[in-house]
Amino acid sequence: MNVVNALMPTTQQMIDFFGADEGPFVMINLLKFKEKAEYPDGRDPDLSGFDAYRRYGVAVRAQLERVGARAGHAGPVTGLLLGEVGELWDMVALAHYPSVASMRAMVEHPDYQAIAVHRFAGLAGQLNIKTLDASA
Repeated sequence: MNVVNALMPTTQQMIDFFGADEGPFVMINLLKFKEKAEYPDGRDPDLSGFDAYRRYGVAVRAQLERVGARAGHAGPVTGLLLGEVGELWDMVALAHYPSVASMRAMVEHPDYQAIAVHRFAGLAGQLNIKTLDASA
């Protein structure tokens, strides 16, 4: 199994993901942070990648609520019981969405795009895993 962290989906991944709406889902975010945040304008050079992402995490809650979604569990990765991976992710965060259309509306909104600078500044990469929301 090849595992590749990324910051943005490919065009084909976007087409496949947003082209199939199966109803409510939970996005599992496996997050890997930069040691130091990297903002395009050079601000906050001593800020950790985690702290930059935390700015995003605080602000994204309002964006989730705006589209009828909600944040779920978030916490640091502390170990691995089963399997092998070259390097563990730093954190796991869950987000519950009513539909892929709601997620698309969120990420295309100017307010979301304004806070995404913190996500890019803090993340070295991530995996996003979509799962059906059986509780919905």
